[in-house]
Amino acid sequence: MGRRARRVADAYAKAKDFVSQLTLLEKVNLTTGVGWEGEKCVGNQGSIPRLGFRALCLQDSPLGIRFADFASAFPAGVTIAATWDRKLFYKRGFDMGTEHRLKGIDVQLGPAIGPLGRSPEGGRNWEGFSPEPALTGIAVYETVKGIQDAGVIACTKHYIANEQEHFRQGPPPANLTAAISSNVDDVTMHELYLWPFADAVKAGTGSIMCSYNQVNNSYACQNSYLLNYLLKNELGFQGFVVSDWSAQHSGVSSALAGLDMTMPGDVSFDSGTSYWGPNLTIAVLNGTVPQWRLDDMAIRIVAAWYFVDRENSDVENAPNFSSWTQDTFGFEHFYAQEDYTQVNYHVDVQKEHFADIREFAVKGTVLLKNEGALPLTGKEKLTAVFGSDAAENQYGPNGCADRGCDNGTLAMGWGSGTANFPYLITPLEAIKAEVRSNRGAIESVTDDYAYSQIAALARRVGDVDGVSLVFVNSDAGEGYIVVDGNEGDRNNLTLWHNGDTLIQNVTSQCNNTVIVMHTVGPVLVQPWYDNPNVTAIIWAGIPGQESGNAITDIIFGKQNPGGKTPFTWGETREDYGTDVLYEPNNGVLAPQDDFNEGIFIDYRHFDKYNITPIYEFGFGLSYTTFSFSNLKVEALSAAPYTPTTGQTPPAPTYGSISNDSAEYVVPANFSRVYAYIYPYLNSTSLSNSSGDPQYGIDYTWPEGSYDSSAQPYVPAGGAPGGNEGLWETLYTVSATVTNNGTCAGDEVPQLYVNLGGPYDAKVILRNFDRLTIEAGASETFVANITRRDLSNWDTVSQDWVISNYTKTVYVGSSSRNLPLSQKLDMSGSSPGGYNGGSSSSNSGGWSGGHSSTGWHGGHRTAGWNPGSSSGGWH
Repeated sequence: MGRRARRVADAYAKAKDFVSQLTLLEKVNLTTGVGWEGEKCVGNQGSIPRLGFRALCLQDSPLGIRFADFASAFPAGVTIAATWDRKLFYKRGFDMGTEHRLKGIDVQLGPAIGPLGRSPEGGRNWEGFSPEPALTGIAVYETVKGIQDAGVIACTKHYIANEQEHFRQGPPPANLTAAISSNVDDVTMHELYLWPFADAVKAGTGSIMCSYNQVNNSYACQNSYLLNYLLKNELGFQGFVVSDWSAQHSGVSSALAGLDMTMPGDVSFDSGTSYWGPNLTIAVLNGTVPQWRLDDMAIRIVAAWYFVDRENSDVENAPNFSSWTQDTFGFEHFYAQEDYTQVNYHVDVQKEHFADIREFAVKGTVLLKNEGALPLTGKEKLTAVFGSDAAENQYGPNGCADRGCDNGTLAMGWGSGTANFPYLITPLEAIKAEVRSNRGAIESVTDDYAYSQIAALARRVGDVDGVSLVFVNSDAGEGYIVVDGNEGDRNNLTLWHNGDTLIQNVTSQCNNTVIVMHTVGPVLVQPWYDNPNVTAIIWAGIPGQESGNAITDIIFGKQNPGGKTPFTWGETREDYGTDVLYEPNNGVLAPQDDFNEGIFIDYRHFDKYNITPIYEFGFGLSYTTFSFSNLKVEALSAAPYTPTTGQTPPAPTYGSISNDSAEYVVPANFSRVYAYIYPYLNSTSLSNSSGDPQYGIDYTWPEGSYDSSAQPYVPAGGAPGGNEGLWETLYTVSATVTNNGTCAGDEVPQLYVNLGGPYDAKVILRNFDRLTIEAGASETFVANITRRDLSNWDTVSQDWVISNYTKTVYVGSSSRNLPLSQKLDMSGSSPGGYNGGSSSSNSGGWSGGHSSTGWHGGHRTAGWNPGSSSGGWH
């Protein structure tokens, strides 16, 4: 048993001992949030004072601590992905986890890997990493490890196929009856959207958040196939599933389908009613939710708490901040305006993270074009800075709630996935400081529409052979905020604030113009990228608080750019193939979004249809040059793949529950907090306590809903992340990377494979590394190829299979610059041929693979039918 497995076993043993001591009310309290603004965090479940268990604090976001003061604003996921650096993925996670822990937070609501990035306009793509599942998978694996090694539970989100903001919650503002349905086939689900979640589970993520949308016309948070079968059985997820805020749509159904915690607990914000809370107490008492399912919820929650050692890593006055006010004193229960006390302790948790944040932003900066213009010396005759994106928001960096505006330089998108800036270094102030330190001249125009002033300054720069630095951006965010007519998702891929016109205005007057883009994803650069007066183009991503310092380091050569674009830059919007569904297409019923493109998104789509991008996936320049040589592929000895067989142990129960409803009635003289969610009954009558006019209606639950007997493991399951054989290394690949220039630099060798089949992508990323190489020196790139990397999902066997088609390995610097290749020798039985006739038994401890609603492994052997409802009974 490895170290992680021992930690899991220890955490589960402690959790079982703890939960065995709990009453029914206490177990329910663990599963149910207390209501929006009921306590100090964005999410708070009930506490167990009798045993000293403080209510868990769940807090956004994937790039910092939302609503808190004296905490850092980190670069977004898309920017850290552009570093292609495992060590930085981990370091960023650890730094964020440390800050969350020091604020008394138990669960960081991140990282985000849904949306994956199916459509480039997707509003929250920037919170995640990349539309490439392997890059996202490696990034989430390291991020989860970093967060949890810092002593905080990572909540990987949003599960699953949550690919746009429009209609994600249904009714508002389109008055629909239900949320959008992402209709995804079985192969696409496994090979694309589920892929990085397997990495997150492999890393040990303590929590996974289910999303607002429907999948194949069943809500994600009450979809038994998604939660019980895929996540808990096939992927062996051992943590707890928490709903996105108000993504729960039922009580019993969601419980039986595999939801473990509801947030924020109320049916709608501040409603004071809940699908769970007292209704879950009732459901256990009347038998519609069996005790073993409630115990499973509680065990999962408490085990995650023990796994990251929260019992020994709490801080004084935790949580030591309030999400609802930054005043020192305020209401403990903000919505109810009750219990006035000290709510903010203004604890500074930033440590020395500013240096790391600067490094993350520098190494995530991508140089897309350089005609000898960069690096600058700082001694140019005249440096001019243009564009509102270079300057500060006139309202201040935190002047718009949840960063819901695009005024000034763009350093994060908008929505719940944001944080307050402790400060924001703008490009203009950092560049000005650098130029003046070299006694250079610098001027600026930061009004994008000051056409005459822009032209006049650009003309002067051109006359003296100076340099013009033009800053432009494109923003996006979460759909509850509309910015400049963009309802979360971008309306198009053009630059904001007249950006194209700004660039054309400057380049018409100055023959040395450097473009710097802060964007949430790709934009259309076709109108100007090949203009000879555009001498350099930089994508600086979403860089966080050290934005100006980071871009100055790159522009003036203090750091050599080495980032690689984590997405493709197309010539036209149509080049991408996929699009956001902007208008309802099903009347007032749930909009239907058919993922007919399958696995072919981003560069895979460009390759399939022979579309030439402007900048391909994985591309990025340096101030030096590199070459690749000496490819070697070594086949390792490996046993044949054996599908998992055997059964889970029966679902256990912990402790006993009295069926006397009088024991669960609200205590006499108990003082309720207004709109707060409690587990108590209002009376001894279950029907009266429920308040449901349909209480007791005769309803037949799906077969298997209450079956606590041993269940079959699925072939691809059996361990966290899936069948252990999938993670076995079959080949080791090495290549020589040589720095041919005169300065040290970083190169990212990338390993792609072609799986050979007629329906496979031309190439798919499988591994990479970031190497720092001195001028004239060489380094060896080494990467592994696992059985998973060479497998396709087979809908008949419901397992991963290595096909008989010829497999080819490629190594190079981008998805379209792959100078090294070699076919794999798949002969013989050693490197991983699929042996469908053999099996392996897994009869170990119950790892959370129990299917509580009838998806019992072998019951589902056919392909997943898009449009079918696979659980989640309304």
